[in-house]
Amino acid sequence: MTDNTENEAGTPLQTPGAGQFTLEQIYLKDCSFESPLTPGAFTEQYQPELNINIQTRVNGLVSRPEAREVILTTTVDARLEEEQSLFLAEVHMAALVTVNDIPDEQRLLGARVPEMLFPYLREAVSDLVVRGGFMPLMLQPMDFDAIYEQQAAQHPQPQPAQPLDG
Repeated sequence: MTDNTENEAGTPLQTPGAGQFTLEQIYLKDCSFESPLTPGAFTEQYQPELNINIQTRVNGLVSRPEAREVILTTTVDARLEEEQSLFLAEVHMAALVTVNDIPDEQRLLGARVPEMLFPYLREAVSDLVVRGGFMPLMLQPMDFDAIYEQQAAQHPQPQPAQPLDG
């Protein structure tokens, strides 16, 4: 028995009896950077405390019920003290995907697609921080499967995709 895994660009990945998944587009949905202490932040050496928050969200599209927008968001807050923010960076990296008859669609959208988006998110955050005049910030790899399992245990009912007019 052989599986044909060769795939031309743009051709959906199909496994007999297992549905269809197409990664249509990866894009930067939103980003922002604030550095309220500049230019004074560059006159001294600081060891900021980093607070990093990463979240995922899945939106449906009203015009295409088989399509989903998966958004991986991170917020990085580098603080010197409780009330002093050295910089605040936020990046929303997204993917437009099509899913048809995937057996574990929730895992695909909640773990696999964010896993695909993470390298793009990590690069965008590092680039944004460097353009702000600071040293590169390398987000550490994440186990999206473990995060998905943890969230699934806390919320046993699958959350439906939020429809968008997009």
